[in-house]
Amino acid sequence: MSARLVLLGPPGAGKGTQAARLAERLGVPAISTGDIFRANIKGGTELGRLAQEYSSRGALVPDEVTNAMVRDRLAADDTAEGFLLDGYPRNVAQVAELDAILADSGLALDRAVEITADPEVVTERLLKRAQIEGREDDTADVIRHRLDVYASETAPISDLYAQRGLLSQVDGIGGVDEVTERLLGAIGAPAS
Repeated sequence: MSARLVLLGPPGAGKGTQAARLAERLGVPAISTGDIFRANIKGGTELGRLAQEYSSRGALVPDEVTNAMVRDRLAADDTAEGFLLDGYPRNVAQVAELDAILADSGLALDRAVEITADPEVVTERLLKRAQIEGREDDTADVIRHRLDVYASETAPISDLYAQRGLLSQVDGIGGVDEVTERLLGAIGAPAS
């Protein structure tokens, strides 16, 4: 089964957890721009300082930086059998860039899956995660701003993928295993 997938959903919907689980089940790498940004922030790289500057105020890292990073990552050998993108694309311009990246390799996206979740639930999840992990950038105001940014910039890509017949939506509320099974069903992968 080809597995070139995009995982969508608001911050706190469980994309990171589910991306790791799906990638393992499908035998493809989970590629998270958030993880790449956090690793660079922790490592004190130039990209990390830039990413921190934007993320600390709840803004997104500029497209040109993110696009170049994703293009390089998708050129890696471990993506030959597919990939699962978590956190990219975040806007319609990035959808066009992803299309171009894949077209350059003679490939196309197989499916976009959106994890849906109530904004109040994801806010609670993110505040709890901030306490547990000591994430200074996850304040209530920054979380609300991130959800607003998602609604205005990222959610429209769901419509675009739906118009292409590539979108499946999955309820992200429930147990981790239950959500994983819903996601596997949405992409046509065998359930456990």
